[in-house]
Amino acid sequence: MITPPAPELVIFDCDGVLVDSERLAVRVEVQVGAELGWPLTAREVLEKFVGRSEKSIGELVEARLPGRSADWQQRYQELHRAAVDAELVAVDGIHEALAGITLPTCVASSGSHEKMRHTLGRTGLHDHFEGRIYSATEVAHGKPAPDLFLHAAARMGVSPAACVVVEDSKYGVQAARSAGMRSFGYAGGLTPAHWLEGPDTIVFDDMRKLPELVAGLR
Repeated sequence: MITPPAPELVIFDCDGVLVDSERLAVRVEVQVGAELGWPLTAREVLEKFVGRSEKSIGELVEARLPGRSADWQQRYQELHRAAVDAELVAVDGIHEALAGITLPTCVASSGSHEKMRHTLGRTGLHDHFEGRIYSATEVAHGKPAPDLFLHAAARMGVSPAACVVVEDSKYGVQAARSAGMRSFGYAGGLTPAHWLEGPDTIVFDDMRKLPELVAGLR
């Protein structure tokens, strides 16, 4: 068995890892579904949508509600922006975690750059990652495909094997594995821990422990 190299880069997902936005997003998706004719429970939204790119979600909506994906996206963006402005906070412990990690870091998210400027800006995290923020809009295929993480690694000049990913969704940890990267599955939010378990993945539920976990791979 080949021993992986020491990590050189920590790649963070955004929603649910840096900003506590998944609870808001799930609530909004349920509301939009009810308005447009696709009744969904919070659990169904978590299973189908969380961790996927806007494009992927749009394809799912289009398959269920032909011709309504643009309406869905517009309504979702309106409600989500209002919820972020009123309620969004950073993930508990993330500021301490970022202060304790000495390796280079970046963000690779299914969300758009506009969305991340808004959410990371509202929580005081945007400046920390300025110039090192990558979106699924920059690649052909969103998570669970590996494209976004491979893109982030290439832009940061680090080999995939030397990257570790911090994710909170099943599609995110699947993407990390497909990219040949080790990952930390954050189970302190909505995603059940067992959805994150699998090869080369350490599941944890306290963001303040992340620096110690990262150091343990070196």
